[in-house]
Amino acid sequence: MHNTTSVGLYAPKNAERRLEAKARAVMRKLQEAKEVQKAVINKKKLPKRFRVNNELIEINYSFRTKLEELSDEEAIELLKASLINGREGFFCLKSNRDLTLEDALITYRKKDSIEKIFHSLKNEINIKPLRVWSDDSIYGAIILGFIAQLFISLMRYEFEDLKHISTKFIKKSLKNLTLTVKFKINGIKNYGSSSFQMGSLKSNFPNFR
Repeated sequence: MHNTTSVGLYAPKNAERRLEAKARAVMRKLQEAKEVQKAVINKKKLPKRFRVNNELIEINYSFRTKLEELSDEEAIELLKASLINGREGFFCLKSNRDLTLEDALITYRKKDSIEKIFHSLKNEINIKPLRVWSDDSIYGAIILGFIAQLFISLMRYEFEDLKHISTKFIKKSLKNLTLTVKFKINGIKNYGSSSFQMGSLKSNFPNFR
């Protein structure tokens, strides 16, 4: 029998984001109700987004909103009671491993970094669908992708200004990079790069050499 772990957690920032999203939903629903109420009072057609636009469908309908008997404040409180359930920010982690609360949280927090790496591999490094027939070929392509991702990550680690530059731009710039090595009589080598895009990263970021 495998050990399992279930951990209940509360994330204040997550709760804040969810409550903000639900507050926007409250105001959106209130505005929609006002639009319908206005159309009903003025005996006009409903706004297009509330209508079915299909010649093959006949619809007979009537609308009545609760705004006839509620103030805006009362309507907002009604919507809040419907949308906000008090569980915002709470979530449960389950694992087939026997983990402590701290280990479960640390492992969960690694998820975001892992997902970002795979997103970058697929959409920026561009590991495309592999037309290969052996495991070794698949592993080789994935390793090359990780090496490319590692190289980009090391550049961002080494040069602070690159942290906010997209992987696609860095990759495109590197394709245009040329390296010049000058040998002096005393054996000292000087390295220089040129042909970077947009005047290159060097011109935009003085610390890049």
